[in-house]
Amino acid sequence: MDRLIYTSMTGANAAAQRQAMLANNLANVSTNGFRAELSTYRSVPVNGDGASTRVMAIEATPGWLDLPGSPQRTGRAMDAMTAGNSWFAVQGRDGTEAYTRNGSFEVDATGTMTTNTGLVVLSDGGAPITVPAGAEVTLGSDGILTAKVGKQPPAGIGRLKLATPAAEDPLKRGGDGLFRTTSGEPMPNDTTARLQLGVIEGSNVNAIATMVDMIQTARQFDAQTRLMQTAEADDRAAAQLLSMQG
Repeated sequence: MDRLIYTSMTGANAAAQRQAMLANNLANVSTNGFRAELSTYRSVPVNGDGASTRVMAIEATPGWLDLPGSPQRTGRAMDAMTAGNSWFAVQGRDGTEAYTRNGSFEVDATGTMTTNTGLVVLSDGGAPITVPAGAEVTLGSDGILTAKVGKQPPAGIGRLKLATPAAEDPLKRGGDGLFRTTSGEPMPNDTTARLQLGVIEGSNVNAIATMVDMIQTARQFDAQTRLMQTAEADDRAAAQLLSMQG
């Protein structure tokens, strides 16, 4: 009887984990540059004496959907979308270099260039970009930033680091939602990368498809819990039969 209980439990647990992943995707349907997580189920045989017929289900996350989100034209001078497969370099909350497709930039109170989520944007030299006080910043399609203060002529203040992942060192998603190389080493600056200005990249999550997947996953979870209830009822009936006198 325990075989049915435990195999159903693993199926329900896998469905619950997948539902959480889908809910996170749906919650980020409006997040700039978000990449949808992908998941799958796989069967794992249980090793041990008398357990050769048992197979447990687990939910595995093989990666993320590597497709660009839809471009959204804003006309804002500090908004940009990378062309092709290049990424913006930012400083993660842990201080390491990370990568994002969110190209909505701002200048904070200290004059540091950041994303609209507060992440420090890195230059092609790997350092934060500082903007002079009161400057009007212009971003070029090659990532070069120029600042104009008052009536002074525009002056270059740096270039955004645009990096393109290599096949031998692909990107992986971190727990903070940012991407880093598999090796953990920073990617080199890609001088050939270009930007579309006045445009930001939206999320690549398909809201309708995700909602359909959530409904299907909820039904799978219900089916597994019903199996556990059936196992419990069968166990109770068997106990009653064994306790009968005569």
